[in-house]
Amino acid sequence: MTRKILPIAALLLGSAFLLFAGGINALILPVRGAGEGFSSFSLGLIGTGWAVGYVLGCVLTPGLVARVGHIRSFSVMAAVAGIAVLLSLLLITPWAWIPLRAMSGFCFAGAAMIVEGWLSERSDAQSRGMIFGIYMTINLVATTAGQMILMAGDPMGHMFFVLAAMFYMLALIPTAVSSSASPQPLVQARLNLHELYRNSPVAVVAAFFVGISNGAFGTLSAVYATGIGLDLNSVALFASVPILAAAVAQVPIGMLSDRFDRRLVLFSTAVIALGADLYFVAAQPDEAVFALLAVSLLGAALFTMYPLLLAHANDFASPDDYVLTSGSLLLVFGAGAIFGPLIAGTAMETIGVRGLFMTMAAAHVVIGAYTLWRTTVRAPLPIEEKAVFVAMPIARTSTPQTAEFAPTPAGADQEAEAH
Repeated sequence: MTRKILPIAALLLGSAFLLFAGGINALILPVRGAGEGFSSFSLGLIGTGWAVGYVLGCVLTPGLVARVGHIRSFSVMAAVAGIAVLLSLLLITPWAWIPLRAMSGFCFAGAAMIVEGWLSERSDAQSRGMIFGIYMTINLVATTAGQMILMAGDPMGHMFFVLAAMFYMLALIPTAVSSSASPQPLVQARLNLHELYRNSPVAVVAAFFVGISNGAFGTLSAVYATGIGLDLNSVALFASVPILAAAVAQVPIGMLSDRFDRRLVLFSTAVIALGADLYFVAAQPDEAVFALLAVSLLGAALFTMYPLLLAHANDFASPDDYVLTSGSLLLVFGAGAIFGPLIAGTAMETIGVRGLFMTMAAAHVVIGAYTLWRTTVRAPLPIEEKAVFVAMPIARTSTPQTAEFAPTPAGADQEAEAH
């Protein structure tokens, strides 16, 4: 195992620095923006800016890498992301933060694609599952640590902006000094909506609305937590605990979806998420314990929907089309993530902080209702014809390259049979 990890240790360390900086940046902006008196609408636009930049990064990075190479491209992405964070400290206004956040989203997606391309190239059939699992664990720990670090200081100061910029710069060093050879060209994201919808209408419709709910929550959950009176430590936990809960929940939910109709499992997760949404709308709990318990349940449902949708779409795709299917579905999710923060920010500005979960509840009603209706239109796929569920990073940090790097459902199926 050590012989397989040491050659890619620099890449994994660079990824950890990148995700740590991204975790800080994702949380400090809404927390600081709320403290500065930014409107919920403008904070929602900041989230929309991130989603636009992220989608463009997924689409345009392969062309940039083909022209200037992996190391130069990664260096540019990390440097520009660090500059964007520092400019956010110098220009404390939402109208500057929106394009700066779009820059961060573009660079974060591009840098992640490059690292995943490198790691995919250095993985063989025997080690791919192990290396992908280590990569997912590093992503989870680094992102969570980046958010939790806000508990250590004052978000109204400069420390967290500088810290995020420092770690973006640190991400440059391991890849710059690494002797790893440049990998093959990156996966080009393409949207084949007609073919994707023909194969799996549920995947397309639900992915868009999952993008709305996840994008809204990822951008504005800290604003909601601040609005109901939670302290800074609890706000950081409110943003971090759902990601950890989803990491734990993916395995049992994935196993259930392998044994039963995935659409019924998706419907069940939508119902659970809807129940949590309505609790936050009605109760607006100002006791941290109750808020964190409820948001853990929400996260376990919220962030497992996209991997379920991807598995369901792959059930009806040929193995040669898994990567194309994943890239198309991610772009549909990204389109929803563009609209989600904007809609939720408008609702919060009009109704109050509960507008966030009212927006998410509406999205989850659509997901549940449409999924349930589709079970009456198309018979479930026999278990022996289904691909095996593969755990994935949360969709907000996934790229088209993630599907190329991850063990394929067919490969996971063969591994399961071998055991």
